[in-house]
Amino acid sequence: MKILGIGNALVDTMVKLENDSVLKDFNFPKGSMQLVEKEVVVKLNDVTSRLKKSLSSGGSVANAIHGLAKLGIHAGYIGKIGEDDTGRAFQNDMNSVDVNTKMLKSSSLSGQAMVLVSPDSERTFAVYLGAAIELSADDLKSYLFDGFDLLMIEGYLVQNHNLILQAAKMAKSKNMKIAIDLASYNVVQDNLDFIKNLVKEFADIVFANEEEAKAFTGKEPEEALNDIASVCDIAVVKIGKNGSMIKAGNNTYNVGVISVESNDTTGAGDLYASGFLYGLAKGLGLEKCGKIGAICSGNVIEVVGSKMDEARWSKIRNMIREIEK
Repeated sequence: MKILGIGNALVDTMVKLENDSVLKDFNFPKGSMQLVEKEVVVKLNDVTSRLKKSLSSGGSVANAIHGLAKLGIHAGYIGKIGEDDTGRAFQNDMNSVDVNTKMLKSSSLSGQAMVLVSPDSERTFAVYLGAAIELSADDLKSYLFDGFDLLMIEGYLVQNHNLILQAAKMAKSKNMKIAIDLASYNVVQDNLDFIKNLVKEFADIVFANEEEAKAFTGKEPEEALNDIASVCDIAVVKIGKNGSMIKAGNNTYNVGVISVESNDTTGAGDLYASGFLYGLAKGLGLEKCGKIGAICSGNVIEVVGSKMDEARWSKIRNMIREIEK
C-alpha cells in the first residue's frame, strides 16, 4: 500500500532559551501556544538568532508520513511552502527519508512553529501558519494522487471546507481509501456538522483521541468508538496511557502501551498513525496494527520533539519484527 498525506506544512524550530526573558518580551505565557503574525515570527527569529536551534518538518500528517517513510513505506505528501530557507528545510527533511513531496509554492513565508524551550524544559509555542494555510482546492490536480492507495487527511484542514472536499473527491475518483485524523477537539467542535458529513461520506479510517472522540459524538471513549465505527470501516480512539481501542464491524480490540519514560508527548498521536498504517500497508490484523502504533508512539514520547534518531528507529524496527512474526 502506498500512502499519501495532505496537511499544513510547518517547520518545527526548536530554540533552547537561556532564560525566560524572551517570553516576557513577547508577552507569551509560559507553556502556551500562540498564533502569531509574520512580523512577530520575523522578530522572534531575529532576537533568537544566536541561540541553538534545530529545524525539522512538522505538522500532524507530515509527521505521520515522515514516520511511515522511516518504516519503509512508499509515502507522499501534499502541502504548501514559501520559497525561503524554512520551506526548503521542510522539503529537504521530507526528501531525506524518501517522501515523494508534492509541494506547492507561495510568495508568503513558509509556516513555522517556533518551540521555545525554557531552561526547565517547558515548551512555549509561537505558530505562524503562513503559506501552509494558503493551500486551496484550486491547487489540487488529479495527477497529484496518481499511484497511491490511501490518502491521510489532516483534521486541521477542515477549516477550509472546499479544500478538504476536493481532496476527498479526487482520492475517491482514484479508488483510494481515506484516513482522517480529527486533529483537535476544538476544530471538531467548530466544524462538527461538516466533519460528521465528511466522515460519513468519505472516511474509511478515523483516528481520534478521547477528547476529539467526545467532541465528535458527545460520548465517553467506548461508546464514542462504537458511534464512529458505525460510519466508517475502521475507528481508532486513542486513550493516552491506557492505550487505544480499535473497532471494525463487530470486532473490537483493546491495545495497551509499551513501558517508557515520557519526556515529551509531541508527535505521539502522529507516530501512532504511522505505526498503525504501516501495519495496514503490510496486511496485518488490526490488533497488530495497534501494537505497532503503540511502539512508535511510545518511543517518540521518550525524546524531545517529533523526530527520532536512527538508533531509535532501528530499535523500533526490531520491535515491529517481533510483532510481525
